[in-house]
Amino acid sequence: MLACGILTYGGVSLFVVAFAIYPIAKDLFRSADIPKRLIPATIALGSFTFTMTALPGTPAIQNAIPIPYYGTNVFAAPGLGLIAGAIMFLGGLWWLRGRAAHAHAVGEGYGTHEDDSDASAADAGQEGALSVMPLPLALLPLVLVIGINALFTYVVFPGMDTSQVLKHFPELEPSKITGLWALIIALAIACTTLILSRLGHWTDLRASVNKGVFGFMLPLFNTASEVGYGAVIAGLAGFTIIRDAVLNVTPGNPLISEAIAMNVLAGITGSSSGGLSIALQTLGADYLRMAQEAGISPELMHRVAVLAAGGFDTLPHCGAIITLLAICKLTHRQSYLNIAAVTMGAPMLALVVVIALGTMFGSF
Repeated sequence: MLACGILTYGGVSLFVVAFAIYPIAKDLFRSADIPKRLIPATIALGSFTFTMTALPGTPAIQNAIPIPYYGTNVFAAPGLGLIAGAIMFLGGLWWLRGRAAHAHAVGEGYGTHEDDSDASAADAGQEGALSVMPLPLALLPLVLVIGINALFTYVVFPGMDTSQVLKHFPELEPSKITGLWALIIALAIACTTLILSRLGHWTDLRASVNKGVFGFMLPLFNTASEVGYGAVIAGLAGFTIIRDAVLNVTPGNPLISEAIAMNVLAGITGSSSGGLSIALQTLGADYLRMAQEAGISPELMHRVAVLAAGGFDTLPHCGAIITLLAICKLTHRQSYLNIAAVTMGAPMLALVVVIALGTMFGSF
């Protein structure tokens, strides 16, 4: 769980993390004689929860989507984000430790599985030929993503004079683009640092870059297609009825209305980024207006939207869950209950706590 959390918080795609961590998890679980069926939930807890929606500064796409709608940044409501992240982390860990203890009590161990001997001699030989990277250097790009992001968000961009830009491009609103640019610059610098620091050690740099590009295409086009899908939905006459119903659920507290909308759309699409994109594209301006009327900060709206999108997004038809189970060579029947507990149960509790604290004390 910690390995997945460090990688995803450093900007690595959750799909890449699942592929990379599974072989390690398999060996760890076999050595500890913990049932293999708990591996998908453990990877999901580290990749699909607190580092995706809660921790301030996380470069996950879900945390970047609300920026142009609310004029915020990826560090929005950091205190509430840390509280939500702690609930997800501790709640998920408590559940998994309990399931592992129960399995041990009834005599259930790792078990025998068809992929236990998948490691080939070629893989073993390649592993011996790879050069070992020092731990500080391995962590440096991940630290740079958060550090440089914070530097540009709080120091560089606020100190810039944007009057000349607005003179030539009056339609631009700096507050709605600087948060995205800070994130993009941080990721670009981290990637460049990694490449330059290991120039003499790459066996095939072009192949590595190609894999990275192909890996980012999946979330990019998924999100793009879902935004297009949302535009079609918003153009339907019936959507006006649905929109008005959702917006009027709690007229005095748009946080609850927003949480319901994000959860419903994320559940329908089976995607947190998809549900978030569709909801904000169609309702973002309304929620911002309602928040301003109710005296609620855009930062709190940002954090609640992202947390809510990470609730019902992991229903059984979720593409990330299907991919994760395929990687682990397990089925929904074997592992889904535990996945649901850590990716829906704990995040929903965190969302309720954040809404309650945000309503009482505002954004912090």
